[in-house]
Amino acid sequence: MEDKFVRVGIRPLPRPSATVRKWRSGTPVVSIAVLGLIVLGCLCCEFFIPKEPTYMDLFNANVAPNAEFWFGTDTMGRDIFSMIWSGGRLSLFIGFFATLISTLIAVIFGAASGLAPRWLDELLMRANEIILSVPSLLLVVLIQAILGKANAVSIAFVIGVTSWTSIAKVVRTEVLQLRNSEYVVAARCMGAGFFRVLWKHLAPNFLSSIMFMVVMNIRSAIVAESTLSFMGIGLPLEVVSWGSMLSLSEKALSSGSWWIILIPGALLVVTLLCVTNIGNYLRKCANHGESKL
Repeated sequence: MEDKFVRVGIRPLPRPSATVRKWRSGTPVVSIAVLGLIVLGCLCCEFFIPKEPTYMDLFNANVAPNAEFWFGTDTMGRDIFSMIWSGGRLSLFIGFFATLISTLIAVIFGAASGLAPRWLDELLMRANEIILSVPSLLLVVLIQAILGKANAVSIAFVIGVTSWTSIAKVVRTEVLQLRNSEYVVAARCMGAGFFRVLWKHLAPNFLSSIMFMVVMNIRSAIVAESTLSFMGIGLPLEVVSWGSMLSLSEKALSSGSWWIILIPGALLVVTLLCVTNIGNYLRKCANHGESKL
């Protein structure tokens, strides 16, 4: 067959390598595409939502999905289709901002513990284990009660400062393996400070190991926000988010308005499944890289 290609002057296309084929087969393309569409829809919702998300049309309360209200209305007459996309932007902001806070705390705390003397490392790890042993939801409720009335920034902050302990343990383990490397020792001997050593020499080597945990923290933060709102201690009802929409579930079930809970819940579940698939893929990639080493 190859001789025929050569005789007619046609060169066969090179076949993709086994690594490329394996990457294509293992990449969660559908999850990435669906999550990208959801994020893009939430960010650009002003261009296509038909109603104002916070407008209460009491004459059209508890209306089932129809030509005017595609996903129906809630108990206060708000358009659920518009609320889903507008509220999703707030929920995603809380998820990403809380993850940013928790990652920064985890990286700094874990690196400080890994580079510290043995006695200080033991002390920091005992403190980390004490915090880790307390249910995170209980800590979130306690800190939010101290801060007072909830808003998007305060909820993201509270979730962020209570969800860093697991990542910190992984960072500390990685730093313990890297602290005696020649480039780290040379940098410290030349007078480089803690943060320069961390961002310049340590972080590039352990970021791949914690990336899947960072992605999973986004999922956990969105779930935590929804749980708090469902319990009535999260965002107020007038602030539209996926969690505040789900907090109407009791009234929805009692009135038979299934669309109020089913449609936002379905979109939330799809988002969480996509994030979970992407996180699992990053974990497999990290494990594959470690096995090569």
